[in-house]
Amino acid sequence: MAKVILKNINKSFFRQRNKSKDSEVKILQHINLNVNDGEFMVLVGPSGCGKSTLLRLIAGLESITSGEVLIGEKNVSSLLPKQRDIAMVFQNYALYPHLNVYDNIAFGLRRINKIDQKIDKILDKVIRLLPRRFRYSSVLEIDINRQIEQVSKLLQLDGLLTRLPKQLSGGQRQRVALGRAIARNPKVFLMDEPMSNLDTILRTETRSQIVKLQNQLKITTIYVTHDQVEAMTMGDRIAVMNQGKIQQVASPLELYHHPVNCFVGSFIGSLPMNFLPATIKDSSKIFYDKFSLCIPLASRSYLKGYSKKFVILGFRPEHITLGVPHVSNLQVKVNLVENMGNEVHLFTETLSKNPIKIIVNYIGNNLIKKEDILWLSINKKTIHIFDSETEESLLK
Repeated sequence: MAKVILKNINKSFFRQRNKSKDSEVKILQHINLNVNDGEFMVLVGPSGCGKSTLLRLIAGLESITSGEVLIGEKNVSSLLPKQRDIAMVFQNYALYPHLNVYDNIAFGLRRINKIDQKIDKILDKVIRLLPRRFRYSSVLEIDINRQIEQVSKLLQLDGLLTRLPKQLSGGQRQRVALGRAIARNPKVFLMDEPMSNLDTILRTETRSQIVKLQNQLKITTIYVTHDQVEAMTMGDRIAVMNQGKIQQVASPLELYHHPVNCFVGSFIGSLPMNFLPATIKDSSKIFYDKFSLCIPLASRSYLKGYSKKFVILGFRPEHITLGVPHVSNLQVKVNLVENMGNEVHLFTETLSKNPIKIIVNYIGNNLIKKEDILWLSINKKTIHIFDSETEESLLK
């Protein structure tokens, strides 16, 4: 086990060989991140934000343009992947199709668990002269047998060790890929969207299995996903990325309740946060569309500098209830109704000159149809206010 420290990591690709500034494409910019020993850190963000590239830089599969990667206080930036003592689970599992489950898990062990370089070379030559059924009867293989037996029981693979990958389901293949990583007992686990190929039910089951395993093994884990539900339910902390930069690093609840900017607020949550252009008056009231909505605020001194200035009002779909006609409620028209069973997602828009789309997570017995006119009551205790230019939160 070890902590992982990323110091001012930058990564660029070049379209031309001369590496001029015009041909430079910046993928990662000024990445600084500390992952504690034994922590489950999740990297989350939209496709193309650089999270998988960052994971490959930690693994040593990509070269760093500038910066340092430290694993357990040791700078590994210039080391080969095999010298970093990490194990990686890939999105496509990367199993060897001609090897059975046992040999897939044992593949790495037969190359890293060397008793001694000279002895191992001699053993390898002797083993190759033996009949095939006796080839792995060395001391090294006995140790491997013991490790695979432990891992297979942990992952419930002990009845599948003789099967080929093509004879396994998606969930079983995923467990084999995990088993190969666990068997090595590395300092750090790296997981690149390992559940993207699984169906919804299997994902839910596997998600809990991975968290349970990580809690048992206490191995530092960095997990990449674009699914905020996975991030919120799995990570001790989450690093939210966008356009090659880390926007915020915090616990799941901290991200949900206190996003530092509009992007984090909209990305974290099963439904995105709603935003309205608004104006603050005397740091005690916030208006939208010339008083068509007026929400009273508890006096907040840090908003005094924003009096009569434009801001962005943010509120989550689950913090909206149906209300009555009133200046503190927002009038909208329903464009689409999605019935989810225990809840209904309402896609609405304001009746202003420039309509703004508003999503409502409604739980109730009222039958709501398309084209209905509703009055929305926003929970003023849960609203967020962002700077209209920088989009950073003012509620600090």
